[in-house]
Amino acid sequence: MLVIRMQRRGRSGHAMFRMVVQDSQRTPTSGKVVAYIGSFDPHTKTLQLDKEKIGFYIDHGAQPSDRVLKLLKQEKMKLPAWAIAANQKHGRVRNPSKRRSTAPAKEKAAIVQEAETNTGQDSAVSAASDTTEPTADKA
Repeated sequence: MLVIRMQRRGRSGHAMFRMVVQDSQRTPTSGKVVAYIGSFDPHTKTLQLDKEKIGFYIDHGAQPSDRVLKLLKQEKMKLPAWAIAANQKHGRVRNPSKRRSTAPAKEKAAIVQEAETNTGQDSAVSAASDTTEPTADKA
């Protein structure tokens, strides 16, 4: 079975991707590619596609990967009904009530006030510890 996937190119820290048609059993870095059908630069968001080749391979059963499918939809290419992206991940916070950025304004003010009072108490304790009583030498 053929797949349409992204193949990473470019130097370290500056990725560029080729869109390739490949056998599904091969890894993208294996070098065994059926066809090169486009490129994508994620830094400038430029996408170059050979829409005729993509249409040909999809019509003949090539399965696009999720990222390729997303890019093809952005280009408004006509896709078959069976080409459906996998479930989208939802970025959820585990405990949103514990985040300071989502706390209501009243709670933020209370937290700041509490922090100020704690630092005031800490300085009083440290001032008390600075005054040491002279100890008698044991002879």
